[in-house]
Amino acid sequence: APPTPSGAGESGRGDASHLTPRGGAGVWAMLRREPGPEPGPGGAEAAAEDVEPAEPESPDQCLSLLPWDRFSAWLHCVCVVGFDLELGQAVEVIYPPHSKLTDKEKTNICYLSFPDSNSGCLGDTQFCFRFRRSPGRKVSLCCFLDQLDRDLPVYLKKDSAYYYGYVYFRQVRDKSLKRGYFQKSLVLISKLPYVHLFRTMLKQIAPEYFEKSEAFLGAVCSDIDRWPPPVPGKVLQLPIMGVIMKLRIPTYRDKPGTTPIVQNMHQADAQISMALPTVHEVDLFRCFCPVFFHIQMLWELVLLGEPLVVMAPSPAESSETVLALLSCISPLKYCSDFRPYFTIHDSEFKEYTTRTQAPPSVILGVTNPFFAKTLQHWPHIIRIGDIKLPGEVPKQVKVKKLKNLKTLDSKPGVYTSYKPYLNKDEEIVKQLQKGVQQKRPTEAQSVILRRYFLELTESFIIPLERYVASLMPLQKCISPWKSPPQLKQFSQDDFMKTLEKAGPQLTSGLKGDWIGLYRHFLKSPNFDGWFRSRQKEMTQKLEALHLEALCNENLVFWSQKHTEVETVDLVLKLKNKLLQADREHLPVKTDTLKKLQTHINDIILALPDDLQDILLKTGTT
Repeated sequence: APPTPSGAGESGRGDASHLTPRGGAGVWAMLRREPGPEPGPGGAEAAAEDVEPAEPESPDQCLSLLPWDRFSAWLHCVCVVGFDLELGQAVEVIYPPHSKLTDKEKTNICYLSFPDSNSGCLGDTQFCFRFRRSPGRKVSLCCFLDQLDRDLPVYLKKDSAYYYGYVYFRQVRDKSLKRGYFQKSLVLISKLPYVHLFRTMLKQIAPEYFEKSEAFLGAVCSDIDRWPPPVPGKVLQLPIMGVIMKLRIPTYRDKPGTTPIVQNMHQADAQISMALPTVHEVDLFRCFCPVFFHIQMLWELVLLGEPLVVMAPSPAESSETVLALLSCISPLKYCSDFRPYFTIHDSEFKEYTTRTQAPPSVILGVTNPFFAKTLQHWPHIIRIGDIKLPGEVPKQVKVKKLKNLKTLDSKPGVYTSYKPYLNKDEEIVKQLQKGVQQKRPTEAQSVILRRYFLELTESFIIPLERYVASLMPLQKCISPWKSPPQLKQFSQDDFMKTLEKAGPQLTSGLKGDWIGLYRHFLKSPNFDGWFRSRQKEMTQKLEALHLEALCNENLVFWSQKHTEVETVDLVLKLKNKLLQADREHLPVKTDTLKKLQTHINDIILALPDDLQDILLKTGTT
């Protein structure tokens, strides 16, 4: 339950005792000390949805303070990883040169930027990885970027504990080198999960970089440092080495499953333009082709946060499949750890492969045959071959028993003893098979598959949304003279009772053990993350309604009937309320905040001159 403001009175008397700090020894003593902040109900992050955004300062104002600020809004740094005969993989270049990476982060980047030797990736390969940031690092992004994060859908919000690495790896024969091969990776390190954007960007710049080397890299970074900030909902034009990428980052206000089309533009000058249909989505149908008949079971496994391993022939396949799995429960956020490409050198290798405890809730993408033995005890393993689109209708493949998985050479399929809660949906399989027969484009197949997953996830989550909304106290319970009421407790039994009349059967024709699926989900990290987000959002809404109730009171009249000490207490507490609204981005209308500020000013002006001077100068913390 959210903490109540300090000194909250429950009597409902017409006084402001709950708004005042305790123990004040008169007006002057109180004014000399710094008033402390009121305990906040939900931390500094914004709620996931339905929050009115504050009016942000202009992006140009905020991001033109220092060189590289604009660059830092998109990327942490660019690395070049090469192969040294004596050292092995090594970071050769970090750009911009002032970028900070710890030794542990550099080691992780080195090993994750090259495919395993068994992958045999000749030519050019693109993939991505994710790794933990070293603790204790300062975040140097300006406040404006936090505002941008608030406007994103929950599944695209930054996780400040992790970095993504987007890789363009080249391996070609070169007799002039001792090793006989040229091996190098260009890697973009970013906190943003915009896989399609960075993949497209690397396709543009990496081939040219391998020809022109470091001066070219400097020019690329200078281009990025001129980009506008990553504002959700706006059509952005990002110039990169003579090409303009045009794209739109989604917002939480977008209707799930819709992607506004970004039109290509006609350039009057010589620059080529390119419209990106998405910043973050992968080719869903292509990724799920090898496990075509098990998509519904995989949806359940991801929804429940079950430990999953994707064993693939190369990092390109492993990373795309892991990202496809995450996206199948959208718009829900996958709240556990995931690694699109994971190696035996990873700093979390021991933690994730130990047999002394149950496998953690995590999705790993691996390519090294060693993992077939190391992860044999994991309950769910997806084995995929080379991803290629089927020219003919895929054949029905049974779920395989785990004991049959001995090596990475095992046949593609899903190895698990898991029994799905829901009956199989034959319609989606038929629809996609028909698409294969009719040679329907893979983009169209992906749209069908994405819509199917979205409808399944929404049917599952709507009953939970409806029940959680009922935990909100009624507006008539909110009094300006009491602390905001608390949310009712979540009761699993009460929720289960609602399913008989208002369950998923209202929106889905799928039969099966929905109750069992909900019981399992309520114990999962995904439920925990989703419920915390909803809880914080509703608590902030209560705080906002409490502010509105205060605004609708005649506070000047109240102050005239109370002592100066009580009135000054009220002013300081109201100032802190305003500060809390700003700090926690409460969903309050700008007019409400202005009205409260007017109340504060009117109360101050009714006080003696000496108090007015001090109160007008007194800040809040």
